[in-house]
Amino acid sequence: MADDERRHGSGSVEPGTTDTRVGMESLRERGLDPEELRERLIDAIGAEFSTYYYYTNLRMHLAGHEDYKEITEDARLEDRAHFELVAPRVYELGGHLPYDIDDFMGRASCPHAEMPVPYEGEEPDLSQLDAEGVLEVLLEAERCAIRTWSEICDMTQGKDPRTYDMASRILQEEIEHEAWFIELLSMERDGEINPAGHFVRGEPGDAPYSTNRRINDSA
Repeated sequence: MADDERRHGSGSVEPGTTDTRVGMESLRERGLDPEELRERLIDAIGAEFSTYYYYTNLRMHLAGHEDYKEITEDARLEDRAHFELVAPRVYELGGHLPYDIDDFMGRASCPHAEMPVPYEGEEPDLSQLDAEGVLEVLLEAERCAIRTWSEICDMTQGKDPRTYDMASRILQEEIEHEAWFIELLSMERDGEINPAGHFVRGEPGDAPYSTNRRINDSA
């Protein structure tokens, strides 16, 4: 068979072209706007990065609740794994992360998971902080993440298998996180048993579905 007869040997992108990506053109041909997807992904991982930061603060203030701290640590590290998993996809789609961290945080698709207490100036009034309030913030942050990644799954299903695979892996972990915090908040606030089916991860922040190395061992 001659080279020019091979079915995928050529396409709409000229050989040697570096300003056009076949990976993006193929999305366009399948009805997906790669630039819009790229911007949605930046917003989504902005929320993951924000959550990682704010969960660090919230976790520090769960003193006396070591079981809560341990589970929050898993969610915290897994949200960081989500950011790291998807960030390379932004570049594959011809984009980049915002150069200014304030710009990045301003684009986050979810509210910041701040301390659930009044602020005196720039400082939170920690005298009013309790575990129930922290668990409520954690729960609502996970729910926002579920909405975010569900939207990305819907947007890419049947059109972009690479992004869909990432988003669906992340979504599975966010759904688990919601169940964890429903269980903890149910008992802490209402004294109700509401099991999550939670098992301890192999390691803190194990991210069984979304860790980079499970997709690409060389990463």
